[in-house]
Amino acid sequence: MPDQWKEKLSKEQYHVMREQGTEPPFSGKHWDSHEKGMFVCSACGAELFSSDTKFDSGTGWPSFTKPANLDHIVLKEDISYGMKRTEVTCKGCGAHLGHVFDDGPRERGGKRYCINSVCLDLRRE
Repeated sequence: MPDQWKEKLSKEQYHVMREQGTEPPFSGKHWDSHEKGMFVCSACGAELFSSDTKFDSGTGWPSFTKPANLDHIVLKEDISYGMKRTEVTCKGCGAHLGHVFDDGPRERGGKRYCINSVCLDLRRE
């Protein structure tokens, strides 16, 4: 299966999505995007986040207050790098997407889904 992903994904996508890497902040194509549509997994096409839930967190990565469909993601504990975080993965293909934190806008539920741009494609409305 790893060979299949290496053929389908770019080197950067493979590093982030299959090796739990991260892209540098302020470098991805979607961190400052204000286009309307549905953000889908760039590996399998699963609907992940609506642009209606996207907000500017100032972190340099696309940030969302909630997933479009909780059935399309998996949340799991991540204790790598000496930190305790919650990893967000795509349920459809198992790709690492990013992490979720409790420092999002309080008036919108308080969550910040911090997702790597390279993991997302935008299906415009």
